[in-house]
Amino acid sequence: MSINRLKTGARDFFPRLDALLARDREETGDVDETVRGILAQVRARGDEALLEYSNRWDRRTLKSARDFLIPARHLSACLDTLDPSLRLALEAAAERIRAFHQRQLQGSWTYTEADGSVFGQRVTPLDRVGVYIPGGKAAYPSTVLMTIIPAKIAGVAEIIMVVPAPDDQLDTTMLAAAALAGVDRVYTIGGAQAVAALAFGTQTVPQVDKIVGPGNIYVARAKAMVFGTVGIDMIAGPSEILIVCDGETDADWIAMDLFSQAEHDEQSQAILLSPDPGFLDAVQNSINRQIEAMERTAIIRHSLATRGALVEVKDLEEAVSLVNYIAPEHVELSVADPQALLPQIRHAGAIFMGRHTAEALGDYCAGPSHVLPTAHSARFSSPLGVYDFQKRSSLIHCSPSAAKELGRIASTLAHAEGLSAHARSAEYRVHQK
Repeated sequence: MSINRLKTGARDFFPRLDALLARDREETGDVDETVRGILAQVRARGDEALLEYSNRWDRRTLKSARDFLIPARHLSACLDTLDPSLRLALEAAAERIRAFHQRQLQGSWTYTEADGSVFGQRVTPLDRVGVYIPGGKAAYPSTVLMTIIPAKIAGVAEIIMVVPAPDDQLDTTMLAAAALAGVDRVYTIGGAQAVAALAFGTQTVPQVDKIVGPGNIYVARAKAMVFGTVGIDMIAGPSEILIVCDGETDADWIAMDLFSQAEHDEQSQAILLSPDPGFLDAVQNSINRQIEAMERTAIIRHSLATRGALVEVKDLEEAVSLVNYIAPEHVELSVADPQALLPQIRHAGAIFMGRHTAEALGDYCAGPSHVLPTAHSARFSSPLGVYDFQKRSSLIHCSPSAAKELGRIASTLAHAEGLSAHARSAEYRVHQK
């Protein structure tokens, strides 16, 4: 099959690369108009709008919004009747995810100055969080674990999960994962209408403080539009993998690593960087040989043909500079000494070190959350973690002597800014008896 072949020394390299990286190929004008309408209708009509949209687009025949809620006993039953080997795999993954995220838990702290003044930071969990779980082209029990477990560790009081149920179909493994992770409520609502329900609240669905989790373009645009009314984790786009290989890894391994992200979605992106043109040829041959055996062949073909690339770089140092330029969701350092390259990498959602560390391990059970920044946003964003479910309040407790000292400083600065009430407020403490 055809996949883009690039060489960094070519005059047109960066224009071609930028064209592959561009995320504006999908027009969002019509999507935005649709999403705005959905948000407005759910905000105004609540459950009535939820029922209308869910029955129309997910081909359901629900009569009452109460039917969106899955009883807790059903979640438990899904876990209890799960295939034993699958349950063991879920439990093993959950334990690793807990172990990793437990180390992210932040605590409150204070320090006391010589005059007795106390300053610090109080860390508290969010009260209620909404977790969006995709349920369209595939079911993702792994995403259930990766989003709910960090929220539980943070101490979130109530976790609301929403998941679409097209044709009234739900993946029982996903519901079992929700029970295992400790979700509080699950509603079978998807799309922009689910985001609207979580953001504004309806008669049935409670308003949350923050919405996390990936979704399609309608979900992503809805999250962007409700930001400010509620918090969001990030605006996630199609999956990405960027592999740096010195040419010594098995070409079949690398081809399959490219497939592993390309199979997510036609808009997913899989790119390989290597200084060895012969290795790039070997990977191309492996792609041609292995692709027909894939269950999602059509999706992989489209992804690799339109957004994928095999890139010949001058050396590994140049490859690392491209990693930082692209700022991808996933980076595999499939080289002899990945630790030597690591200090130079500044922008990446997750970094997989060494030939034996397939990105797929991170998707399921390595430990870190697989909800990661995409579309160049690793320049300023981080993986979903416990810190996304905690907030921080500053603590300031001035002694009388500190109030006088700080008051003089504050008064001077306030006058300079023309804010006389600020100055007078501080001065009252300066001239206290």
